Amino acid sequence: MIIRLSSADDAGLLADYYRANAGHFGRWDPIRPQDYYDEATIRQRYVAYEQQQLHGTSAYFIGVRDGHVIAHCSLTNIIYGPFRAGFIGYGVSKALEGTGCMRQLCEVVIAHAFKVLELNRVMANYMPANQRSGFLLQKLGFTEEGYAKKYLKINGRWEDHILTALVNPQTC
Repeated sequence: MIIRLSSADDAGLLADYYRANAGHFGRWDPIRPQDYYDEATIRQRYVAYEQQQLHGTSAYFIGVRDGHVIAHCSLTNIIYGPFRAGFIGYGVSKALEGTGCMRQLCEVVIAHAFKVLELNRVMANYMPANQRSGFLLQKLGFTEEGYAKKYLKINGRWEDHILTALVNPQTC
C-alpha cells in the first residue's frame, strides 16, 4: 500500500472508493447530500482541503493499492497554541477490514501528527457499536477518556460516542 497526502487530483479515485463503500461507511457517517461523493464535489472539497493542509489545520491521507484507494485517514480540527491537538478519522474498504492496512495507515498519520505537525495529542471518538474501531484504537495505544451521550448525529440519529486520545510520548 502506498500512503500519501491526498489532493484534488485524486477526486476520481476517491469517488470510486466512496461509491464502492457507500453502504459500509453509511452506518458510521452523517447523512450526506446526494452529490457528496460525486467526483466534481470531491474535487471542490479537496481544493479547500489542500489549503488547510498548507496551513497545518488538517491533513488528509489515503492508502492506494493497485491504482485504487483502499483506505482514508484524516487529521482535522487541529488547534495550536497551548492545546496542540486534533481529531483523527478513518475508514477502510469493506473487503479489507481486518487485514492490518487501516492500522498501517493510522500509524503513518499519527507519526505525521506528532513529528511533522508537532501535536501533543490526537483524539478519536467512536460509537460503542463500532467494535472494530474500538479495537483498532486500542492497538494504536489510544486510551478511553470518557463517554459522550448523543455526541454526533450519525445516519440520522444522535449517537453516543466513546472518547479516546493518544498523547505524544515526546512532549513533556
